[in-house]
This record gives sequence, C-alpha cells and structure tokens, in this order.
Amino acid sequence: MEVSSLIKDFVESIEVERGRAARTAENYDHYLLRFLDFAGYDLRPEDITSELVRKFRLWLNRFKSENGENLALITQSYHLIALRGFLQYLSKRDIISLSPEKIELPKVARKQVVFLHFDEIERLLEQIPLDSEQGLRDRAIVELLFSSGLRVSELVNLNRDHVNTTRREFMVRGKGQKDRPVFIGQAAAARVEDYLAARTDSLPPLFLGYSRTTLSDTTGDYRRLTARSIQRIVSKYARLAGITKKVSPHTMRHSFATDLLMNGADIRSVQSMLGHSNIATTQVYTHVTDEHLREVYERFHSDAS
Repeated sequence: MEVSSLIKDFVESIEVERGRAARTAENYDHYLLRFLDFAGYDLRPEDITSELVRKFRLWLNRFKSENGENLALITQSYHLIALRGFLQYLSKRDIISLSPEKIELPKVARKQVVFLHFDEIERLLEQIPLDSEQGLRDRAIVELLFSSGLRVSELVNLNRDHVNTTRREFMVRGKGQKDRPVFIGQAAAARVEDYLAARTDSLPPLFLGYSRTTLSDTTGDYRRLTARSIQRIVSKYARLAGITKKVSPHTMRHSFATDLLMNGADIRSVQSMLGHSNIATTQVYTHVTDEHLREVYERFHSDAS
C-alpha cells in the first residue's frame, strides 16, 4: 500500500477518531503532502528510513517559498511532528515502517511570553469609558479576558445565555472540541451585567459589533463581534494607557495564567483552566515567574552572614 493513500486515512482519523479540529487535520495533510513532494508519491511505508528523514530535514531547511523565504524552524518542526504522528499511526496498524521514536525534533527557542502586571491591567481598564453601550461592552470584554483566560475564539462565540454571572461559572468548548469549566471574578460578572442591561435588543451574541445606524432586530444592523475587532479594541486601550508592549487578547490570557502562578496556583490547575491538553504547553509560563520567585527568596530567606 502506498504512503499517499495511508496519509488520507490518517488525516481522516485525526478528525473522526481523535476529535481534532478540521483545521488541524488540514495542516497535517499539508505537511505530509509536502513530505511526498520531496520523497515521491509512489513511496511505500517500508521506504521511510532514517536516512530519508535526514534528507527531508535538509530539504526543509533549504526550502524556499514563492516569496523566496526560508521556512522558519518552528514550521520545519511542524512537518516533522506530522510525520512522527503518521508513523505512530502506521505502528498502531502494524504496518512496517520507521519507528516514530527515530524522529527527533529540532530545538526551537520559545518566544518570550508577553503579559501585563496587575497595575498595567488597571491602567488599561481606566481608559475605557463607561458612559456608552460600546464602552460598557469594551470594559466587559477586557475584564472577561483577564478574569477567565478565555481564548479570543472562545470569547467571540459566547452567547448571552452561556455566561452565568450569578454563579460566575460556565462551560466553554475549546480546541479539539473539548469542554472545560470557566470561572470569572465578581468585577467581570458585574461588567457583563452592566453591558447586557444597557442593551435594548434580544440578540443571542454576548458581544455585538455596531454599525453607524441604529441597532435593530429587523434591519440587520448588527453582527457578532469578530476576533479581529477584539484585537483592535484591546490594542487601542493599551496604547491609551501608555503601555508600550504589543498587547493582544492573547496577552490577556498570558496575564491570567501568570497572575495565577504568581499568586501560588499549581501548574496543573492552571493547565486545566487554560484548556491545555499537554502540560508542556503550560510550562512556558514557569520561567515567567522566575523573577517573582527571586523576590520571594530575597524577602523571606534568612542570610547567614
């Protein structure tokens, strides 16, 4: 059986059997088809060897896009992760090929995590006016992002009946179609209530984008706020607050996780609240808190001298 047909089966299994998002399956398909571009579409499983993988890695390193750009090291890693996943699939089906353990991933330097300290969060919030429905919406958005650690994609898909502001707890469906509990603080719950109380519509979306005309259930002058719009909202108030960091909705998620860890939360709990399937993803935050740990050490540890 040729590798090309097995790749098709593998990609389908990613989405159907493993419950991964369609976009994830598409990415794996893209990376594995690029492997076939290199190795040939008549490749058989037994033809995949360590030497072939070595040559593929060299090919990836020298590969240039249509714009003449080389592939980033992290993108090269994605190709190898997809290939390793495919080899694991072959192994489970008892199809003879290269052992997935033979593929070592290149070491990729982690990007520096950008987060806001609590005083910066407060400065940002102070820039949001509360004398209009739009201002109340923006305040609720920023408060909810910091209070919950929601991904922006999760936030934009919320409907007003999803969020229980009384219990301050609700479920959200994240990556991989996995549900997880989300908790919010009293301040965030109050801001969401203030925003909803100011609205005169009965539309389902929790956060609306507004046109220049009057909001109406019948004229269609409304839409669910997009992730891009939320990006602009967060960036706008960060600039007004004089924050020079590049602030995005994901920065608020980083700030949520960092704040929890700095206040003593264990990393496993933070992993669950962020909806990370792998603890290694959450561990990116541990080095962020190193400075905080040093402050604790200097403050509380006795000096023998």
